Amino acid sequence: MRIEFAWRRVTVILVLVAFLTGCGMGGVSSAGEVDVWIGTTTPKDGLSKGIYHATFNTEKGKLTKPRLAAEIVNPGFVILHPGGNVLYSTGALDGKPVLAAFQIDRQNGRPTLSLKNSQPTGDGGACHLATDRTGKTLMSVQYFNGSVAVFPLDDDGSIRRRMQLIKHEGATGEAGSRQDRPHPHWIGTSPDNRFVFVPDLGLDRVVVYGLDAERVVLSPRGFGRSPAGAGPRHMKFHPGGKFIYLLNEMGVSVTTFAYDADKGSLAPLQTIRTISPEERAKETFVTASEIRVHPSGQFVYAANRRHDTITALRVNPEDGKLSVIECEPVRGSWPRNFNVDPTGKWLLAAGRDSNSIAIFAIDQDTGELTFTGASTLTPTPICVTFGPEGN
Repeated sequence: MRIEFAWRRVTVILVLVAFLTGCGMGGVSSAGEVDVWIGTTTPKDGLSKGIYHATFNTEKGKLTKPRLAAEIVNPGFVILHPGGNVLYSTGALDGKPVLAAFQIDRQNGRPTLSLKNSQPTGDGGACHLATDRTGKTLMSVQYFNGSVAVFPLDDDGSIRRRMQLIKHEGATGEAGSRQDRPHPHWIGTSPDNRFVFVPDLGLDRVVVYGLDAERVVLSPRGFGRSPAGAGPRHMKFHPGGKFIYLLNEMGVSVTTFAYDADKGSLAPLQTIRTISPEERAKETFVTASEIRVHPSGQFVYAANRRHDTITALRVNPEDGKLSVIECEPVRGSWPRNFNVDPTGKWLLAAGRDSNSIAIFAIDQDTGELTFTGASTLTPTPICVTFGPEGN
């Protein structure tokens, strides 16, 4: 009898703990559900008021209706601290360009944001930001002023005063006023956290820096070249770490680089168009916007604005080179950003001008996209960030 009673007590305790951690104080998401944080643009009299949050079911491919999580002007890009409890955003507060840190609090399983602090960039508005992989450094790039800013992070994720500001110099002049000065557009680290990469649209280069994460300092280490006039915008590493895929905004193309992890150097292997010259000729203005690599490393996806499509490309596992699989309409307008969910089964395409996020299933064998028929009303979305796996 005593053994039976003791076992019942243990069972009740285990059930209670599971309840509290699964849907109460602990805030662990239900099985198959991940947070989705949405950065937006906030034009005057527009629909958006700041950063939005939704939940995505990775088993059913369903996105909940996004709700306002924090008010801030033009939070164009949002990322998570490696620890997952702090969200960083570009944008403006009290009329000043800043990088903002928000604490992610969970009540009844529903995350909310509260402003921890912010720091001015000191050189205009940032268009992209990233943390290093240790969570000690926050970095941003300022497109219009051609600079890279570096900030230390406290242990709780708060942003400290700017440590470093690096101004890019030079211009290619290949594409007129768009390349008459530097325009860094993205920033991120190597898988081993030793190097930082900054594609610069105005220079047709990927500028490489060495990273001292302890001192929070970048030092120049060289660059990789994109085709003349291509205008590099964003880049991503292949999961294996041997290849880099660089999206060229004006060239509407992807350049594949072989990556030397010891030196942090890039050697170009191939540049491939994401839409054909014939298709591009039918539009008055087409630019590439975002690039993602499938978690399996088998596929790469690139978005084409005005053409309003996403191009799926297959990766050759031997040499990393790409071949086009298909070009799929996004069922929306102006796909400035999209993301692949952590499971690799779904792609969420943000239509800035259509106020929508459309959901596509990814064929795990072919890489092809199939529109699920679901498109969720979302105010002017321009950044889709999943949980810690999907930054």
